[in-house]
Amino acid sequence: MNYFKQILGYARPYKKFAILNIICNVFYALFSALSFIALIPMLDVLFPTAKPGVEKEAIVKPVWNGISNTMDYFKDFMSYRVHEFAHDDSSKALILVISLVIVLFFLKNISNYLAMFFITFLRNGVLKDLRNAIFDKITMLPIAFFSEKRKGDTMARISNDVQEIQSSFLSILELIVREPLTIIFTIIMMLLISPQLTLFVFIFIPLSGFVISRIGKSLKKKSDRVQKEQGNFLSIVEETLGGLKVIKGFNGETTFSNKFKASTYRFFNFSNKLLNRQNFASPTSEFLGITVISILLWYGGRMVLIDGTLDASSFIAYMGLAYNILTPAKAISKASYSVKKGNAAAERVLEILNTTSTLEDKPNAIVKPDFTSEIGINNISFKYEDDLVLKNFSIKVPKGKSIALVGQSGSGKSTIANLVTRFYDVNEGQISIDGQDIRNITKHSLRNLMGLVTQDSILFNDTVKNNILLGKENAKDEEIIDALKIANAWEFVKELPKGIETNIGDAGGKLSGGQKQRLSIARAVLKNPPIMILDEATSALDTESERLVQDALEKMMKNRTSIIIAHRLSTIQNADEIIVMNKGEIAEQGTHNELIAKDGVYKKLVSMQSFE
Repeated sequence: MNYFKQILGYARPYKKFAILNIICNVFYALFSALSFIALIPMLDVLFPTAKPGVEKEAIVKPVWNGISNTMDYFKDFMSYRVHEFAHDDSSKALILVISLVIVLFFLKNISNYLAMFFITFLRNGVLKDLRNAIFDKITMLPIAFFSEKRKGDTMARISNDVQEIQSSFLSILELIVREPLTIIFTIIMMLLISPQLTLFVFIFIPLSGFVISRIGKSLKKKSDRVQKEQGNFLSIVEETLGGLKVIKGFNGETTFSNKFKASTYRFFNFSNKLLNRQNFASPTSEFLGITVISILLWYGGRMVLIDGTLDASSFIAYMGLAYNILTPAKAISKASYSVKKGNAAAERVLEILNTTSTLEDKPNAIVKPDFTSEIGINNISFKYEDDLVLKNFSIKVPKGKSIALVGQSGSGKSTIANLVTRFYDVNEGQISIDGQDIRNITKHSLRNLMGLVTQDSILFNDTVKNNILLGKENAKDEEIIDALKIANAWEFVKELPKGIETNIGDAGGKLSGGQKQRLSIARAVLKNPPIMILDEATSALDTESERLVQDALEKMMKNRTSIIIAHRLSTIQNADEIIVMNKGEIAEQGTHNELIAKDGVYKKLVSMQSFE
C-alpha cells in the first residue's frame, strides 16, 4: 500500500474531480438501493394481498413510530399516496409506481455517468503527470544510471507500466467510494426489511474476500515477470532497429528473430498464468454469491410461505437488494487483484522516480554566468567501476588557449570531457573554473559555458533548424544560417528540398557522416559558448569531410578556450599545448614541434599515423 499512497500523491492537483466523483457516487449508491425499495409498492399494486374493500378501509395516513418501524411506515406511506392519487383505478396506480422506479433508475445511472466523467480527468491527469515526472527524472539522472539499463526496459516503464497503474491502481478510485457505499446503503435497506435474512449476507462478504485473497497472493510476482519481459522484448526491438545494418551485414536476422521469439514466448507463458489466475476471481465470487442467494431463497421462502413473518413483495425486493450486493462485491474482489498487479508496475515506475541523483546541485550552488581565467584539473583520480581510469591527473587550460589530449584508446581522453562537463564526478581531486570547484556551480550554468561536439553526431528526427536550435532556442533564421556557414554546412543545407526546414530522418539518417558532423558543429557555434570541448570530432570521417569539418572547427575555435580530444594527430598540430596520455597519466606534454623534438611517445604516434 506504500506504493499506492505515493501514486495517490500525484492525484492532489485533481482533488476537485475526486470530490465531485465522491458526491456523485454517494447519490449513485443511494439511488441504487432506493430503486429496489421502490419495487415494493409496485408489487403491492400488481399483487394485492387483501380484498379491495378491506384495503380501502385500511389505507389511512400512517404515523411515524420510530426507526424500528421505518420499512412499515415507508410501505404504508407509499400505499396511502398511491391510493390518494389513483383512488380505485389500478392502472393509474401502476403508472405512478412505475414512473417512480424509472425516475430512481434514471437518477442512479446519471449519477454513475457523472461519477465516471469526473474520475476520467483525475485518472488521465495522474497518467500525464506520472509520465512527465518519469521523463524529467530520466533527463535529470546521471548518465551512469543508464549505463547498465536497457533502453527498452526504461521505455516499458514510461509506457506500459504507467498504463498498468492507470488501469489497476487508479481504477480503485472509482470503486473506493461507490462500491462500499452501495453495499452499506443496500445492507441498511435489507436490515429494515428483515434483520434475520441479512445475517446470511454478512457471511458471504468475508467468505468471498477470504477466498479471493487466497487466489491472489502470487499475482504481484507473476505481474512483475510479465512487465520485466515486456521491457526485455522492447529492448530487443530497439537494439535491432539501431543495429539493422550490422545484423543484415552479418546475416544475423535469424539470431535476433530467435531472441525475440524466445522473449515473446516467455511473455506468452507469464501472461497466461497471470490472466488465468486473475480471471478465476470473477467466477469464484459469482458462484459464492449464487450459493448465498440460494440459501436466502430457501430461508426467505419459508418466512413468506410458512411463518408469514414477511410479505411477498418485500421478499422480492429484498432478493433484488441481495443480488445488488453481488456486483460491488465482485468489483471489490477484482480490485484486490488490481492492487497486486498494479503494485508490481508501481514498484518499477517508482524505482526511477525515487532514485536520488548523485549529481544533484548543492543547496547553495552558485550560478556562474561567465568564464574569465582558466579551467583547472587538479590532481584528479576517477574510476567507472573498479579500476582507475585517471590517476593523479593535473592540467591547466588558460582562457583563449587550446589544449589537445592524445593517446591510445582507453588512455582516459574522453573521460576528461565527461568530467569537465560533469556527466560524472571525480573520485579524488577537483576540477575548477576560475578557481571555483564545478561541484559548487549549478549544472545548468556550468553547461551553459560549454559547447560539445562528439565523435558520434547525435541528431534528432526533426528539421535541420530544430536540431540546431538546441544550441539557442530563440535564435532567428539568419543566426542559424550564419552558424551553418561557419560550420561549412550551408552549402549542402541550402540544396535540401526545404532548406533548414527539411527533416533529416532518424538520427540524421538522410545525411552523410560529414554532413551530420557539420550540423553538430553548427549547433555548438550557434550556442556560442566560451569553452569548446571536441571529443574526437573528426575521427569517423573521410579525408574530404575531415578537411571541411577541420576548417569549420578552426573557425569555431578562434578566440575560444578549447579542449580537443583527438585520434587523428593531423587535426591538432596547431594546438597551444598537446597532452600525451597513457593509462590515465601524462606521458608527455608540449607543442607539436617540442614533442617531435623529444622523439618520444608522441613522435611514435605521428609516425604510425603517417603510414595509415
